[in-house]
Amino acid sequence: MDWRDEGILLTSRRHGESAAIVEIFTAAHGRHAGVVRGGAGRRMAPVLQPGALLAVEWSARLEEHIGAFRVDPVATRAAVLMGDRAALAALGAMTALITAAMPERDPHPELYARSRELLAGLGTAPDWPARYAAWELALLAELGFGLDL
Repeated sequence: MDWRDEGILLTSRRHGESAAIVEIFTAAHGRHAGVVRGGAGRRMAPVLQPGALLAVEWSARLEEHIGAFRVDPVATRAAVLMGDRAALAALGAMTALITAAMPERDPHPELYARSRELLAGLGTAPDWPARYAAWELALLAELGFGLDL
């Protein structure tokens, strides 16, 4: 079983001596976990930061296995956000909410598109706090708790 997509890195944790287990949110495959070989090494660790936009290729023998990712960076947001504590906190909240609330391997293309828009504007667009609030409302709607405001 193989697939390719573009996704937002949600979490990364060390696994063994040099690998990392990552969770990536994609439009077509939802929140998906996998092993990145060499992910804890000097070359890949800076790439595997929450909020990074990655081109990913996932492969596993069976669909239900955790599988392995091959990743290539498309865009990173960490350097831009380091100077803005509020935007960095919003990035952390966004990745934590997706990780905690979204079911694994369930595609949500609309929420993914809204997440990409939010990431693009975090720290740079003057109205990013309003965009973040709208993103949270979209997350609630995707989970079935939409609000009529």
